[in-house]
Amino acid sequence: MSLRAALYLRLSRDDGAGESVSIGGQRALLRAYAADRGWTVVGEYVDDTAILGLKSELQ
Repeated sequence: MSLRAALYLRLSRDDGAGESVSIGGQRALLRAYAADRGWTVVGEYVDDTAILGLKSELQ
């Protein structure tokens, strides 16, 4: 029986540049991590409120 996992995807202005600079990039990294360990991804939780705060500061 494989373990089940839920992904939590979040960006913030403190994350800087790197592999997890986008929600899509984080999703790919985390899905690969889970697959490498034989885990079944059963859900995703996306927190984009930090991005909304950043966008309002940039305007």
